[in-house]
Amino acid sequence: MPPVFALVDCNNFYASCERLFNPRLIGQPIIVLSNNDGCVIARSNEAKAAGIAMGQPFHECAGLIHRHQIAVFSANFGLYGDLSHRVMQTLERFTSAMEVYSIDEAFLTLPVQPGEDPAPLAHRIRQTIRRETGLPVSVGIGPTRVLAKLANEIAKHTPALNGVSNLIPLSNRNDCLARTPVEEVWGIGSRLTRRLAAIGIHTAADLRDADPSRIQTVLTVQGTRIVHELRGRACIHLEDLAAPRKTLTCSRSFGRPVTGLDELREAVVAYVSRAAEKLRAQHSLAEALQIYIRTNPFRPTDPQYSATATLRLPVPSDHTPTLAAVAGRAVATIYRSGYVYHKASVLLFGLCAREHRPLDLFASASATDVIRQTRLMTALDSLNATFGRHTVQVASAGLEKPWKMRQNHRSPSFTTRWTELPVVSAGCERPKKKMEMPCTSVWPRVSHS
Repeated sequence: MPPVFALVDCNNFYASCERLFNPRLIGQPIIVLSNNDGCVIARSNEAKAAGIAMGQPFHECAGLIHRHQIAVFSANFGLYGDLSHRVMQTLERFTSAMEVYSIDEAFLTLPVQPGEDPAPLAHRIRQTIRRETGLPVSVGIGPTRVLAKLANEIAKHTPALNGVSNLIPLSNRNDCLARTPVEEVWGIGSRLTRRLAAIGIHTAADLRDADPSRIQTVLTVQGTRIVHELRGRACIHLEDLAAPRKTLTCSRSFGRPVTGLDELREAVVAYVSRAAEKLRAQHSLAEALQIYIRTNPFRPTDPQYSATATLRLPVPSDHTPTLAAVAGRAVATIYRSGYVYHKASVLLFGLCAREHRPLDLFASASATDVIRQTRLMTALDSLNATFGRHTVQVASAGLEKPWKMRQNHRSPSFTTRWTELPVVSAGCERPKKKMEMPCTSVWPRVSHS
């Protein structure tokens, strides 16, 4: 039996997370800012209509924000990650085959019988997520992942469909592909669009009907797979669309200028600790790391300086103390006094799978040491996952972190911090203390008489 795929995608995910605990934001334009409140990384539909562009620097938005009363939030990834986890847990109840594609998207193989209409199940999924998490989602259904992705876009932008679009019927599919520009097909970017236009392919229907062997000369083997997917034959898996990561980066601008070596080293160690956490999450080891520091190029009156240091590890590792020690030595070699530092970056590269860990006869660490280090990092990650990031950390990463990025508009971590849990008052008297959200809107208390 051919599979039936559904792509479930949370609508305007970051904005929806902010609205979840502040219903007064429903219908109001919302933007979410990147780390250090630098630029716009998410917009509600209302903010898009107001003219806010994706990636637009925050300081350039001041006029539009004032004119359209746009609510501004710093990215609250702890909150977003927790709500994403709750959505994925809910989806797991509907299928035994689920692939998480991103923080707000997942592919499901729907358990439907031949000839059964999958739309009622999709509506039930959508209603269950809304009821149990409060988040709105769209569901696209298709015989392949590429068609499910297209169906999801239709569901998201066609209110009459009530959040569900089904491209299993051929009539629906043909009409959709004829109206879809080829650049909107999953896996086709602007560069490939230009190549396809040169051979007369402008719509998804044109690509579906093209000779696969001809497409292969333009788009390689992956292009032929997209053609087959558009024809209804499932042949793309998520691992085909994302190559294994060969590098890991943690890069931040400082919340305030940094001048001293100790403070700079503390920031770099904190960044390498975060990169090591990502490394362990994907079961990889790093062979080398690179440290980059620089002043602020947007302050031309200040003395400018930038430098890079690259160090190779004796043995590939994911052990935070080992990586932190190497990073600390690296930053000391490139630090120069008399400069105001604005940003630091950590790059881990030469990644290999943990199970393919190469051995070094001359390395000081024994097999027992490696086992002990692995157990220690597993315990550290478990504690931080349970009680919040930075619950346990290397001391050299600092405690106060005065250099940490600005988040002047961050909403409370409603679901991941005890001190910021929402409070509902069920009485005639309102609580004496009122918690305020550090954003343009105030989080309301809910009171029932």
